Amino acid sequence: MPTCRAVTKDVLTDPITIQVDGNDLNFSKAKRIADQKAHEVASHPMLLGWYEKRSGRFSPNVECCSEEKPGWIVYAESRGGRITIDINDEEYVFIYTDVTE
Repeated sequence: MPTCRAVTKDVLTDPITIQVDGNDLNFSKAKRIADQKAHEVASHPMLLGWYEKRSGRFSPNVECCSEEKPGWIVYAESRGGRITIDINDEEYVFIYTDVTE
């Protein structure tokens, strides 16, 4: 799996920020929260990329192709990813497109 530098707010495009209290936040719960928010702002959202700070995992597993942004963000944005959900200050980041656009 390619490595990726830690995601910081400065590489995210107009993120929708969400704060979740409690210690039980995991990837599955964060994704459900992000999916729900994406459905509030888009009629047919489709997930294009995601990042989990704790493990350093991200998807899609693409090589970095930009000096400014991690490759998975470049991939998602270049395919129409305009909805960025940032949960707990980059603990989890999800990027969606609206397939109706």
